[in-house]
Amino acid sequence: AEAIRCIRVQSLINEEFGFLDKNKQKVDFLAYFRTKAREKYEKWDCVYNHFEKFVGGKCTFGDITVELCEKFRDYLLKCKQINHPNAYISRNSAAGYYSTFRALLKIAYKEKMLRENLNDFLEKIEWKEVKKEYLTLDEVKKLAATPCKIPVLKQASLFACMTGLRISDILKLDWRDFEVGPDQGYYIRICTEKTETEATLPISQEALELCGEWGTGKVFKGLTRSMTHHPLKQWIAEAGIRKHITFHCFRHSYAVI
Repeated sequence: AEAIRCIRVQSLINEEFGFLDKNKQKVDFLAYFRTKAREKYEKWDCVYNHFEKFVGGKCTFGDITVELCEKFRDYLLKCKQINHPNAYISRNSAAGYYSTFRALLKIAYKEKMLRENLNDFLEKIEWKEVKKEYLTLDEVKKLAATPCKIPVLKQASLFACMTGLRISDILKLDWRDFEVGPDQGYYIRICTEKTETEATLPISQEALELCGEWGTGKVFKGLTRSMTHHPLKQWIAEAGIRKHITFHCFRHSYAVI
């Protein structure tokens, strides 16, 4: 007990005078990353897997330096996909992954696991400008009329077209987020994953019906981010739509239909 007290006192002294606590330097950064990823969504798992591969399965907080972070940035710009080793990740995927990693560093700094906010010294990966594809109203109707091998994917996709919600927000959408307004209309009260801002969104009866029977827990049970890749492409192709449509395009579709 006395030894633990001494360690704690030394930690407090280090924090007061701005020294990097040697005990925190020894903490397993990968274990910390894994815990935070479990609190988030699938994209964090993907970034974790890339970082674990990059560091060879071992990394403490003492290893987290500007130089290491810059090397991870370079790695992301050249690496191949985890699940499809014959294909490289796109620049925009690399930009998104590095943004997630930088968000983790910010959390670690706020929790005093890092003495400095390393983001002040790191260069972002710039996004490549791409044409924003979207579905017309007729194409949304065509998609709705086309059977999908994964029913929950179809429900979530059409729901995104009608609400403009991102996949990250749809994945975590809970029945507790729904409420009835004074006008007897339905609303969703959420804290968006990307911007971390609270919003109250009205939804139509048609969008509500896509959620299925009112229940508890997650609204779109069984939905995973991986479904929005190959299974989504296959369903869109079967609908006869030749555009390059990703799940995020449904958000753009909402803005125009």
